[in-house]
Amino acid sequence: MTLDLAFTAHDLANIRFAVSPLGEVVASARVVKNPAAHPLLRPWADQVRRRLQDVDWRLLSDLVPVPTISIAGFTCTPPSTSMPDLELELATMRGAAARVRTDLDHIGGPRTKRVQALYDDPEQGLERLATEVAGYWEAAMAPYWPRIRSLLEGEILHRARLLAEGGAQRMLADLDDSVTWDDGTLRLEHRYVSGRRSLRGLGLLLVPCVFAWPRVLSVTTPPYQPTVRYAPRGIATLWERREVDPPEALAAVLGRTRARLLAELDQPASTRDLAQRAGLSEPGVNQHLTALRKAGLCTAHRTGRYVLYARTAVAETLLYLEETPTPRSNSR
Repeated sequence: MTLDLAFTAHDLANIRFAVSPLGEVVASARVVKNPAAHPLLRPWADQVRRRLQDVDWRLLSDLVPVPTISIAGFTCTPPSTSMPDLELELATMRGAAARVRTDLDHIGGPRTKRVQALYDDPEQGLERLATEVAGYWEAAMAPYWPRIRSLLEGEILHRARLLAEGGAQRMLADLDDSVTWDDGTLRLEHRYVSGRRSLRGLGLLLVPCVFAWPRVLSVTTPPYQPTVRYAPRGIATLWERREVDPPEALAAVLGRTRARLLAELDQPASTRDLAQRAGLSEPGVNQHLTALRKAGLCTAHRTGRYVLYARTAVAETLLYLEETPTPRSNSR
């Protein structure tokens, strides 16, 4: 089946991009529930499944059925800004109480007791959902977010270059193998929906989404902004273990041990894991991690029995910053 999105000149002028932490949460719930269908994302699912045993995310799970035919729009409203944080998106979700019953009626089908309670009392139900999403985020997403966000931002920059080089046609033409652009129409291969949809003059919001893979997810139902969530390039490299020697310049500033610990945090890890890798004592690693946290180079994420450390975006930049030659001055 094919879903056709028809563009007017006004729609073309209103194409924009955004990153959505909440959208990643909702899409990732599909992966946790059915990892076999997402082989590129399975390393992540295998890592987080044990930690999620300490998290109550039953309502979120009920709202993201597998197989996923449709998801209620209020669970991940298209972001209104290009780089929202999770707190902003959760605030938007809490404010969508008026949409809950309409969206659930639109989906139809049987409801669990938890979803029925949400239907009966949308405000209280959304508060519970927001609490569950926050707990899920801390256990399953936050430790990985700097690397995921870096990939998403790189994808947006890539699309911006294509737009500058060849206009909207060039930029839209290779979003995904299941997407084609033809004479003002974006055609999406779809498992469950077909037909032609107008963008209603609102343009199209493109949201690169790691956990959408291998599908392209779309929102075309009013009153939401027409949105396409697609997998960015480079997902296969996200979960690879990268052996990195810390740059000499960084080791000179931080000390070789702390620079080595940052390099070892290519994937979120516990103190015990880091101690074993680096050949250090756990108390010693804790002391170094405390210093790195105070410097804004790593973060700690506690979920039940687990505490995982992860690099920040600043640390990622410092570790992978290529050395560039210093320009020679011509002055005498």
